[in-house]
Amino acid sequence: MTDNELVKQVLNGNQGACRYLVLKYQKLVFHMVRRILVQTEDCEDVCQEVFMKVFSQIGNFRGNSKLSTWVATIAYHTSLTALTGKQKVQGNYTDPLLIPDLPATEYGNVESEEVRKYLLKLVETLPLHYRTVLTLYYLEEFSYREIEEITGMPGGTVKSYLSRAKFLLKCKLEKMQEHENAAIFRGY
Repeated sequence: MTDNELVKQVLNGNQGACRYLVLKYQKLVFHMVRRILVQTEDCEDVCQEVFMKVFSQIGNFRGNSKLSTWVATIAYHTSLTALTGKQKVQGNYTDPLLIPDLPATEYGNVESEEVRKYLLKLVETLPLHYRTVLTLYYLEEFSYREIEEITGMPGGTVKSYLSRAKFLLKCKLEKMQEHENAAIFRGY
């Protein structure tokens, strides 16, 4: 079913189409909300608010972009409003979906899970726009142009934020490696 067909079905009151739309985009909405709010206790409420807005504004969808881009835009702006309205601070975050599965090592999956959790903690220390751009580009696989549309950021800013976010993560990982190497040699 194309985006336009799905929108028509939802506008005609087809409950199956409504359920399909939620199922199709719930992961996208959750990722957007989760990256911006960070704290889990508010995510479910904001996700529900996003879908309420999607259904109340679906008649405004013109098909100039993909439906996923339009839904992500609503999720992005709704999350920012929730963040600024409540002055949220960063909390713990352990969503395993941000970092792709790592190959098993000689130590097994325990090490992979530890690395994944550490990377997630590093990502949540990044500024909001860096987290958001990383999520949209790497997790949701949106193009630069689509990220521009979702966030309202100019294309150069999107590319710059993505580059800076990757650089910051690389620096943090290098510091971690230096720290671990120093700790190993302290024991001798």
